[in-house]
Amino acid sequence: MRLAICGIRHESNSFSTMKTEIENFRVARGPEVIQNDFWKSFQDVEWVPTLVAGASPHGLVSKNAYLELKTELINRLSDSMPVDGVFMSLHGAMHVEDLGDGESDLIRSVREVVGLDVPITGSLDLHANVSPILAESTNVLTAYRTAPHVDGTETMNRAVRHLINCVWDGSRPHNVLIKLPLLLPGEYAVTKTEPARSLYARLPEIESEQGVLDASILIGCAWTDSPYTSVSVIVVGEENSREAHKYAASLARDIWSRREEFVAEVETASVEEAIGIAMRRNERPVVISDSGDNVTAGGAGDIPIFLEKLLDAGATDAVIAGITDPDAVERCIQEGVGSEITLKIGGKMDKVNGYPFEVTGAVEHVDSPSLAVLKIEGVRVILVSDRRAFTSLRSFQQAKIDPMEQKIIVIKMGLLIGDIRDIARKAIMALSPGFTSLALDQLPYKQLSRPIFPLDADFEWCFPLT
Repeated sequence: MRLAICGIRHESNSFSTMKTEIENFRVARGPEVIQNDFWKSFQDVEWVPTLVAGASPHGLVSKNAYLELKTELINRLSDSMPVDGVFMSLHGAMHVEDLGDGESDLIRSVREVVGLDVPITGSLDLHANVSPILAESTNVLTAYRTAPHVDGTETMNRAVRHLINCVWDGSRPHNVLIKLPLLLPGEYAVTKTEPARSLYARLPEIESEQGVLDASILIGCAWTDSPYTSVSVIVVGEENSREAHKYAASLARDIWSRREEFVAEVETASVEEAIGIAMRRNERPVVISDSGDNVTAGGAGDIPIFLEKLLDAGATDAVIAGITDPDAVERCIQEGVGSEITLKIGGKMDKVNGYPFEVTGAVEHVDSPSLAVLKIEGVRVILVSDRRAFTSLRSFQQAKIDPMEQKIIVIKMGLLIGDIRDIARKAIMALSPGFTSLALDQLPYKQLSRPIFPLDADFEWCFPLT
């Protein structure tokens, strides 16, 4: 059994003024794709690894970068023919400059190579914006079931198992896709809280029904301006299975009936309000999510609004982790630890929502060439040369800062994940400005299918027939 592996993964933020270029992608080619033990666990399979590429959430993928990756992938796949099946590693929210939905374009090209009879399965992120073309051109799509995500390997395993079964028994299942007119930021659908918890709990129940092979709920990526951006349901059925249609419609109706229940899992506040709440709390640390500048969803990571407002409030024992500014990092390194310097921080990438903010502070720590810590009055700023999320205690070690000793920690994220989620004695989600703003009604959507809730409140959705 010869099974090809291929994929290009990216979560694209259409509102970012930046582009995701070829150098932003991590690319595995040929044998590099199957180096980990996951692939060794499948017996009687000859893997045909082509190309798998992925990049952190960022602006639209540049047309040149995408075409370069796709061309190599398709050439490698063509050179490897024939294959018995194809597994695709995808995110589901890739948007390409001038081309639109990346997954739709990629799957069309893959189908042209392998033909209509070869089964294709794919793993998706929970925040995928699934197009009808992707659903129709694959046999099985299955997605993460946890947010924050902890089931990536499990999801991939599910997709591969489905592919192996398709080859062994000759079955050709199909995806039943229902797109709901519902727009949700991921921060409003944490799978351990309601209503997502009980909705996702339905998936194994649906899969246990005769004629059903797999079921997924896709929250979508609200910051990808696409005709396919919305919450979706996929139920995979056996060939011509009416059961899949019935359960997909039932699940979609259930989600729609609870649409007003989707809210943030933690307290939300303006930037100023969040700082005030944190300063009044006795326990530590209080963790504030700078949700509008969330680097894990394509934010620039360089808006200095929290630095300005913390200083205005006279905050102490506060850390901002971090602000992306390679020029500021270089300057701190040049001046050295102990130096007092004046410089402008941030506002160099997100010039729509950010601004360079001038400060005078002391260089407390440097780790050449990528990090520096600058203390301005009672606030420490971790300056970094790349866009990164501080999600664990270990991520603070390079800065020589112990998060447990801080009163206030500001991170460039929305959902808290990892160790930071665990140590936060109080979590606040700040409704801050940026490319990942949670004020969806203020974002300049141009391609979004309308009407859609909650941007359009007064409309009736025609429920799918069972």
